[in-house]
Amino acid sequence: MLIARLIAEPARLAANCDHAVHALEAQGFRVHRAEPLRVHDDVLELAVEQGGAEALRSVLDARFAPVDLLVSDHAPGVPRVFVSDMDSTMIQAECIDELADFAGLKAQIADITERAMQGELDFAEALTERVRLLGGLGEDAILQCLEQRIAPMPGARALVETLKAQGCHTVLVTGGFHQFADPVAEDLGFERVVANRLGVEHGKLNGGLVGGIVDSSIKEQVLREEVARLGGTSLATGDGANDIPMLCAASYGVAYHAKPKARAAAHGWIDAGDLTSVLKLLGVPRDEWVWE
Repeated sequence: MLIARLIAEPARLAANCDHAVHALEAQGFRVHRAEPLRVHDDVLELAVEQGGAEALRSVLDARFAPVDLLVSDHAPGVPRVFVSDMDSTMIQAECIDELADFAGLKAQIADITERAMQGELDFAEALTERVRLLGGLGEDAILQCLEQRIAPMPGARALVETLKAQGCHTVLVTGGFHQFADPVAEDLGFERVVANRLGVEHGKLNGGLVGGIVDSSIKEQVLREEVARLGGTSLATGDGANDIPMLCAASYGVAYHAKPKARAAAHGWIDAGDLTSVLKLLGVPRDEWVWE
């Protein structure tokens, strides 16, 4: 049995529900249930069998797009572990691109970032090249960038704090840098941070990194280690190609306004709403959401 949940206005759900059921049946699915979720009248839950998750997502996407949805082999609930990407997922920027702007290199570095997030470039090589280009930039640019360019995604604090209040362990894991991730994690409420660290000498970036590189394999490893330690189900959110192994390894891998490859690999996606849509898809009642 597969459980699909999707978010849309109640009137839109009512208008399209029967059409979606017919479309699924035409694809060979047996639809056992299609009704609004008890705690959210804008969430439609379907219970189906005799078909694959990818085909189920495809049919619902075609019928309701743009839509926020999640497909699982059980009724989704609050996870024990939440691991999230940072840039363009928990914050509204790619930190390295914004930092590059202070060095007059934003266009050049942003192009490399975009190609890496699309999965067109090796992540480690692309990161090393971008960091090299920032060599010589004053360390004070980091603080300026944090103050002027970095803002949380809508719903980010509510998602993290609500999950924590429900007993979930939260981890921010990023191919970005501790100099940004540590203050972002503190602001949003994450309990652990895994990130790269920019090398600094004499008050300037030295064009290198301190320690190993946090790439897609490390993101997946962190998620698996936390699940092994704590047990239970897991949630991962991310937007780029380097998030794919983590999204696939999670019980609920949710691509957030994501690049096509990440979206295609995930168990579901947020295309229309903000990060509180994740709480709806998990079935957390609104009166249990924590906003501060």
